[in-house]
Amino acid sequence: MDQTNHTLTIERIQKSTFVWFEENWIHDNELHSHRKGQLIYVEQGFQYLTVAGKMYLLPQNHVAWIPSGALHKTNSHSERIKLMVLFFDTPQFDSAQDQLFFSQVQLFSAPKVLREMILYCEKWSKLIEADKHEKVFLGALLHELPYFAAQLLQLGITLPQENRLQAVLNHLHDHYTEACTLDEIALLSNLSLRTIERLFKKETGMTLAKYQQLLRIIKSLELLSTKQFTISQIAYKVGYKSVQAFTNSFYAVMKYRPSSFMVD
Repeated sequence: MDQTNHTLTIERIQKSTFVWFEENWIHDNELHSHRKGQLIYVEQGFQYLTVAGKMYLLPQNHVAWIPSGALHKTNSHSERIKLMVLFFDTPQFDSAQDQLFFSQVQLFSAPKVLREMILYCEKWSKLIEADKHEKVFLGALLHELPYFAAQLLQLGITLPQENRLQAVLNHLHDHYTEACTLDEIALLSNLSLRTIERLFKKETGMTLAKYQQLLRIIKSLELLSTKQFTISQIAYKVGYKSVQAFTNSFYAVMKYRPSSFMVD
């Protein structure tokens, strides 16, 4: 099956569900959409998703739900990436809460039972023909998905559209390990501190300090996914002066400690 034009391939699928597992996934860096909703599971490596002007990090052993029709693109700096993607015709749900869940982008850690269910689906990977067992099994998985999402992740960064913030954004991404002062940022943009803070909060929904914290946690998750560094090494690599400060910041964002990610 041709992975280089997977969008066209998916649109030709007539059955209500489709499974596509791939090692060393070739990323489609162009914005595209599917008429089916999709559940992306990262078994190995990490994945960046851009959906509706917002960039998300999907770490190893996490899943993302992308609603049908949502414009998105994917990329990764992982040397090896193993993705498992399940496509669904999204039905109408009786519960308004479930309907809302499936209409939005969702990211969360995959509990063990969900991971096992997704891995079991590999037997149907790239199967074009309808299979009643696949349909029943994936239907059950889809309906239970909102209940697996006990702790949704807020690992999304809104990409500012305001041109005057581009220099600020570039500086934050290039120097996230450093303690950036507001005076430095003001010099970069030729804007007053008040204007920068107002525009940045309006465009991203967060303060400069919160944005930098989130950048550091996202970069730490990249490093954790490689399994090449200790927690102490990662803490200093992303700009923290102590392991305790890193652990506290990580927990504030992820709701679990980095040691739990290492075990996972």
